[in-house]
Parts: sequence; structure tokens; C-alpha cells
Amino acid sequence: MGDRRDTAPPRLPSSPGFWRSPVRGVRFTALLGVVLLAGVTLLFVTGLLSYAAYNPDLAPVNDKTPGKGRLGFYLFPWPTDPHWLYRLTQGLHVTLGVALVPVLLAKLWSVVPKLFALPPVRSVGHALERLSLLLLVGGALFEFVTGLLDIQLEYIFPGSFYPLHFYGAWVFFAAFVAHVGLRLPQALRALRERRRNGSFDPGPEPSTGAGEDGLASPDPAAPTVSRRGALGAVGAGSLVLLATTAGQSIDPLRSTALLAPHGGRDPGSGPNGFQINKTAEARGIRPADTGEAWRLTVSGPAGNIAMSREDLLGLALYSAALPIACVEGWSTSDQWWRGVRLRDLAALAGFERDRPPAVLVESLQRTGAFRSAALRDNQVRDPRSLLALEVNGETLSPDHGYPARIIVPAAPGVLNTKWVSRLTFGELT
Repeated sequence: MGDRRDTAPPRLPSSPGFWRSPVRGVRFTALLGVVLLAGVTLLFVTGLLSYAAYNPDLAPVNDKTPGKGRLGFYLFPWPTDPHWLYRLTQGLHVTLGVALVPVLLAKLWSVVPKLFALPPVRSVGHALERLSLLLLVGGALFEFVTGLLDIQLEYIFPGSFYPLHFYGAWVFFAAFVAHVGLRLPQALRALRERRRNGSFDPGPEPSTGAGEDGLASPDPAAPTVSRRGALGAVGAGSLVLLATTAGQSIDPLRSTALLAPHGGRDPGSGPNGFQINKTAEARGIRPADTGEAWRLTVSGPAGNIAMSREDLLGLALYSAALPIACVEGWSTSDQWWRGVRLRDLAALAGFERDRPPAVLVESLQRTGAFRSAALRDNQVRDPRSLLALEVNGETLSPDHGYPARIIVPAAPGVLNTKWVSRLTFGELT
């Protein structure tokens, strides 16, 4: 009986011998950590850029995270050049986030023993490391899960995704920076040791016990896969996700974006046969709203000017080749839009043509976020910024914003308001 008890495997996750995979070890974890260090930093930066693109400090209607205080220190006026800027930054943000999922899961798997290590706190430094690890794991899971759900299901957190993701990102990144500061020296030492050894698979890594890294098992099981093979599987998983997601923002690869909601073939044919995020029906647009009685109200110092679609078609019309790029990471190629320049409409409202102000755009839509949105003066001033009436040589379809919609270079899709009913030029409150 005594011998059987001595040789029985540990039953508690807090026991170092409970976790017996020979793959785990500080070098394996360090390599995954270096990949995440670069990837998560890029995700954080592109996420902040996405938030800046909404111009949240311009007007309350654009600000989905009120009360952010000093967390908005970096905000700046979003430019209109290059016109594909948001398409690049947000496509990179979403595609990279999806591709990093296998790396993140492998990293979390590799450090599971540390989550159960006893005693939970051995020193002040250890307590800080444990706290950063808990916030890091929780923050990573929260950010990746909410981001993936929003990409796949759209508006699953109506009205709350932006603050959840924004504040969660700051908490996660603070823990990430703290954890990197505490663990990076050890990770670099482990990688230098691996380089000196010249191999990643000479056998199980030596265990230093829970007092040091607590990752390598003191009694490893027989290997079923090498560390090189495990890393290859993680890399292959990332490549598969990359190949089945990236096409939603790279037109020649769109048919390969099988895991992206806006991948695959274009939704329909003809000039209006390109991706949309919200249909007229889903946003409560009725045929009567956009029929003969529709009028666009242009407001400014000159008063309120009501214009029919025929009135707008009678003004000077211009064309611009611009994409639509959305926060979910998908985008279209450049479409040819034709309509009235926003700066010309600002002139009708009573402002100098070369010095137009910001504008508040209001939509006919009855449901969903961004029924109103504000654009900066630099966006109104750009000659490619249009109140579009046609696309690719054809009248806008109802789902693309008929009778009139906004199209602005480098702006997030939600600021390219569809079914426009009113433009109010001037100081926004």
C-alpha cells in the first residue's frame, strides 16, 4: 500500500508533478511570448488608431467611451490621406488578432502550472508577477473573445462593445507591460541558451521547480510530440486562420476568407454588388422614407435648405474612387462614387467654400448605432468627400444608402452615413 501511494500520480493541479507534458518549459513559453510581444503591441497600436479614426473628441455622437479622461491623451485629428489608411490599419488589427489566437492559446496552455502554484504569494515581487499574470490572462481572453464575437456576429454588444473593448484593452495592456518587464530578462536568457545549444528538441527542459519558472515538469511523461512539432502546429494554425480571414480586406483573396462574415463572393452582381454591413430593412428604412417626399435638409448660417434628390442632381457633381472599411476588419476595393462635394454643400449653408466647418450628419435609420455622426472640417474640405448619389455609374441601391449617403476618404464605415436626411454645418455641441 505504501509503495502504491508513493508512485501514484499527483492529484492536485498545485503539485509540480501534476503537469507532465515534456513540451512545457521556459524556452517554449519564451518563444511564444516573444511572438505575442510583437503581435499584441501591434494590435494595441492599431486598436488605438481605430478609436482615433472615430474622432471621439469632436462631438458626443462620435464618442462611445465618455469619461475616458486621460486615456484619450493620444487622440488626434484623423487624416484623409492616404484614402486607404483605415482599410490598412483596421484590416491589420482584425486579421492579426485572428491569426494570433493559436499562439495565445498555446501560451496560456504553457503557463497553466503557474496559475495553480502554491503558495500563491512568496514575496512582493512574486505577488506583482501573479497579479500581472491574472490580469494578463483574463484581459487577453476578454479582448480576444469580445473581438471575435463582434467580428462574427456584429453588434452582439449593442452600445457597449466600444467601451468594453477600449477599457479592457488598457487594462490588458497595462498588465502586459508589467508582465513583460518582469519576465523579459528570463525569456531572453532562455532564448540565448537555446541558440547556444543549437537545438530545440534535445529532450525535456530541466525543471527549476515552482520557485523559479514552475513550467518544466520534474517528472515528464513520454513525449508524443516534439517542441518543434508543437510550435509547427501552432504556426500552421495561425497560417490557416490568416488564409481564411485576410481576404475580407484583400480583394484578390476574398474567396479564401471562409471564416470572415464578409469573405467569399460579392453579395450580388452589378454596380451595387459589393459588401454591406447593414441593410435598409434591418435599420427600419421604409420605401415611403426614401420616396418622392424625401428631402435633404442643409442647415447653417443661410438657414434650413430643403433639397430633393433632383435638386442635388442639378448641382455640380464629382467622382471619387474610395473604399469602405469597417471596424470588423472587412473592406471593399475602391468603388467609383458620384455626388455633391460636402464643401459645396457647406457653401450653400453659408460658409466659405475653402474654409468649411465640421458637419453633423443625421440618418433616416431608426435602429442601430451611429444614426448621427460628425465629420471634421478637414474631412468636409477634402474634394473627395461626397454626398454620394451614385456608385459605379448606377443609382445607389437601398442597401447602399439611397437616396444619398456620405463617402469620405480614410473614414471608418460607420462615419460614411447612409440614408442621409440632414446636414448641419457649423460648431458642434
